[in-house]
Amino acid sequence: MKVVIACATRESAGEFQSRTALGTSLVRLAYDGRMEVRVAPANTRGLSEVYNNFLDNMDADDIAVFVHDDVWIDDYFLIQRVVEGLGQFDVIGVVGNRRRIPKQASWGYLNEDFLWDDAPHLSGTIIHGTGEEISVNHYGVSGVACEILDGVFLAAKKSTLTKAGLKFDPRFTFDLYDVDFCRSARERGLKLGTWPICLTHRSPGAFGGGAWRAAYQAYLAKWGS
Repeated sequence: MKVVIACATRESAGEFQSRTALGTSLVRLAYDGRMEVRVAPANTRGLSEVYNNFLDNMDADDIAVFVHDDVWIDDYFLIQRVVEGLGQFDVIGVVGNRRRIPKQASWGYLNEDFLWDDAPHLSGTIIHGTGEEISVNHYGVSGVACEILDGVFLAAKKSTLTKAGLKFDPRFTFDLYDVDFCRSARERGLKLGTWPICLTHRSPGAFGGGAWRAAYQAYLAKWGS
């Protein structure tokens, strides 16, 4: 069994390790022989396509960890945390929403006007920012079942996804792929949940632009709400 850290980056293969938060932070975790890092360098393809390609090339007993390249892994027990989390849930993330409502725009936003959901429905903790701008965002207790997880970090056993016939939908390239994936997982009866894993997301994400709104309309067209 390997824990495959799968990432797409615009950087070259040689620059990934030195110029991205993820690549730099993973150097410290090389002590754990269960971890294998796989990168799609100089990437221009959608994340769903890239992630599916990673899955196709993993062994049946591998664990897939899909993570953005602007994430700094603070937790040097990463592999242990992932294995423990997948002992409780089929898919884990670090932050998520315990409910899903019609026209949900992300794990935390309720609609396309970016109305943030109420605290009782949210779960997990993550750090956002860089340097002195760092803040710990604690949304709620971790280790609880969720309907939607933030795609900044998603982990699952390949065997679980294969048995469920679940992959990422390639029509969602960079936006809404995580909401769609989680909804598809729940439709297949998979259990989703947050797990306490320490990481820092060094960018806020991009919501509301033309590409995002096109993806949102595609999501509504697919699911009806």
